[in-house]
Amino acid sequence: MRGKLALKFIIAYVIFGLGSFLLLALAGDRFFIDSARRSAARELYEEVLVLAEQQSSSYRASRRLDTASLSQLTSATEQRVLILNNSYVVVYDSDPGLALYNTEIAAFDPAESSENTRIGSFYGVFTRPMISAFAPISAGTNRYGYLTLHEPASVADQRANDLLSRAYLFLIVILLLSLLIFVLLHITVLKPLKAITDGAAAYAEGNLGYRIGVDSQDEMGYLAGMLNSMAEQLQSTDENQKKFIANVSHDFRSPLTSIRGYLQAMADGVIPPENQEKYMNIIIGETDRLTNLTQSMLSLTSLDEARLGLELSDFNIVQLIRSVCETFEGVCAGRGITFDLVFSAQEITVRADYGRIGQALHNLVDNAIKFSHNDSSIRIRVYEVGEKASISVKDFGVGIARDDLGKIWTRFYKTDASRGKDKRGTGLGLSITKEIISAHGETIDVTSTPGSGTEFIFRLPLAP
Repeated sequence: MRGKLALKFIIAYVIFGLGSFLLLALAGDRFFIDSARRSAARELYEEVLVLAEQQSSSYRASRRLDTASLSQLTSATEQRVLILNNSYVVVYDSDPGLALYNTEIAAFDPAESSENTRIGSFYGVFTRPMISAFAPISAGTNRYGYLTLHEPASVADQRANDLLSRAYLFLIVILLLSLLIFVLLHITVLKPLKAITDGAAAYAEGNLGYRIGVDSQDEMGYLAGMLNSMAEQLQSTDENQKKFIANVSHDFRSPLTSIRGYLQAMADGVIPPENQEKYMNIIIGETDRLTNLTQSMLSLTSLDEARLGLELSDFNIVQLIRSVCETFEGVCAGRGITFDLVFSAQEITVRADYGRIGQALHNLVDNAIKFSHNDSSIRIRVYEVGEKASISVKDFGVGIARDDLGKIWTRFYKTDASRGKDKRGTGLGLSITKEIISAHGETIDVTSTPGSGTEFIFRLPLAP
């Protein structure tokens, strides 16, 4: 199927060229000859009017024809003049041999043609085609005869052939120009299009690393750039999917291995009954870890497929933050971490999904606690900015390296600094948080300084 478009253009070009030549050869010859003959007849008629008027003036003045001027006219051309009397008898023939002198042209009918021109043998007088025109020689109401002027049709035919030759030359020029246009079309359209189709075929075969080498500043270049961008995104998605599967496998395998090991040890009697409660609590903790991981993945699935299906309501964001902080009191007390809550008012009502925003705040606070130093604080601020409430969650812990900032929203991603601290994390919390905020039509920003802490800021619309 490749190359069919170029072949179609070539076939169309050949058909156009051959068709043009055939049309010009078959119809052009007749058209140009007929046109040249009609044009010559009109010119001849204008000339015969002048000659007839000259002869009329001469006849009125001297009762004689001015044949000398007619002889001079015809001697320099192939034209021939015949003068007929009222009985249609030739009384003057410009031919030196006087071949038609005193010949009666009985079939001559001045009223037959409104244009006073005729193409042919002129009523059988000539043996070859002639273009003829005639006009009366008269004075007032008196008619003395007719002056007829004849020219071989071959003269007009030669003009037609000259025009036809020029038409062929013009057609050749047009075909050469159209061939140049086809070459340009091949370079600017067909060749880039072939490169694009080759790229599309490579992508269809799974070769996402292939790049289309079209960089023109037109629609083809734009399309190639979009396909390359799409391939990069698909390649990135494919790599992320592989990482996703690897991370899921790792995060599931670790707790499952622990659970199986402890259960096997208890079943074999390796762990004495008095210590089984301790290990049962470890097993319960590992199952909680699996439950959290599963729940996080289900949350992401619902975010991806349903785009949340937000249940918007008006609620006091200050109270929600206080409630979220209370759930972490036990963990914070054990590490000496305190909350520094700063609110511009004790009641700031926003319009959002209460449950989802609570989930996002829980993830941000949980993340801040994980990476805070013992005996430090976490500052949460809420203040109004125009028609929105700005929420900030800031810790003063280990911070995030600049190279990792753009990756923290990736599912299952964990920074190097987090691997020693985040033993039970799934790497999905920030991804879920960003999806929740995005579903509300807002963005979440992060600033961080390694060794000084991290701050997350997002906004929510105030209730009307």
